[in-house]
Amino acid sequence: MSDPRLRQLTIKTGVVKRLSKEKVVYEKDVVTQQNRIDKLKAAGSDDHVLRKQEEVLQECMMMIPDCQRRLAKAYEELSEMVKNEEELKETEQYQAAVAVLDDAKANLPQKITA
Repeated sequence: MSDPRLRQLTIKTGVVKRLSKEKVVYEKDVVTQQNRIDKLKAAGSDDHVLRKQEEVLQECMMMIPDCQRRLAKAYEELSEMVKNEEELKETEQYQAAVAVLDDAKANLPQKITA
C-alpha cells in the first residue's frame, strides 16, 4: 500500500462506512427512546423523569441531520475519488470502496440519491 491514493481511498472508505453505521444507530436510538418515553407515560412516571427522557430524545433527533450531512459529504468525496482513480480498479481497496458506496446509498438523504 505504498501508493498514497490507496491510503486515501482506505481512509475515505472507512469514514463513509462509520458514518453510515452511526446514522443507523442514531435512528435506532430515537425509536428506543420513544418507546421508553411511552412506557414511562403509561406507568404514570414523574414529570421530571419524563422531561429528561424527552430531552434525550431531542438530542438523538438532532444528531440525525448532522450525521446525514456528514455522510452525504463523505459519500460525495469517496464517489468522486472512485471516479477519478479508475486505474486502481483492480485493487482490494477500490473494490471495498465501491461496495461501501453501494451500502451507504440507502442511508443518504433522499435528495442526494434522486
